Amino acid sequence: MTETLKPHPLVELRGITKHFGEGQTRVYALRGISMTVLSGEVVGLLGPSGSGKTTLLNVIGAIIAPNEGWMRLDGEVAYDNRWLRRDLRRLRLEKIGFIFQNHNLLSFLNAIDNVALVLQLAGLPREECTRRAMELLDYLEVGHRKHAMPSQLSGGEAQRVAIARALANRPRIILADEPTAALDSVRAGIVMDLLRKVAVEQQAAIVAVTHDEKIFDRFDRIFRLRDGVLAGAEEQA
Repeated sequence: MTETLKPHPLVELRGITKHFGEGQTRVYALRGISMTVLSGEVVGLLGPSGSGKTTLLNVIGAIIAPNEGWMRLDGEVAYDNRWLRRDLRRLRLEKIGFIFQNHNLLSFLNAIDNVALVLQLAGLPREECTRRAMELLDYLEVGHRKHAMPSQLSGGEAQRVAIARALANRPRIILADEPTAALDSVRAGIVMDLLRKVAVEQQAAIVAVTHDEKIFDRFDRIFRLRDGVLAGAEEQA
């Protein structure tokens, strides 16, 4: 009998603050952000332009450093008023997958090679990279397009390949920046259903920045930001 895994925190933030500039020119992008995202959850990050959504996503993704606060990622304290890891690139490779609005696939590589490249950068043997990439493309039902170049893929297919790339190193945390903005309502729903599948089956935590009202009902919770302040989380029915 398979034991059901209980949800546990994968993203934990306490008092995260980020500002740009100093003195009279100082502008706060984030003010004392505290939030937790559990394994198996898909959460939305909403707010008007300039509210701090992308900055928060970049902090969680270890792309930019906050000025103060505490952050634990997949059980590891990554930041405590300073980065506790020297090699942030390795931290991202080990724990975090990124999905972008415009998929950002490399135009000179076909679908399978776009996914395999991430594994090659992590140092895996080429044969294993290809096997894992094909496994992911099949998992996301786009394996039949493995030899297609990005320009030959539909918007929905390209986004599936981008999701496969994000999953390549089996990250427990997946950060998505407007993942459905370039898709129609049908394809947007398919992409969100795929992210739900990933969250549940791989016990990952997914945080998505979005303005896309047609996918609000796909989130477990929605966090709202305004002027760098977290307004709280709304449970979705």
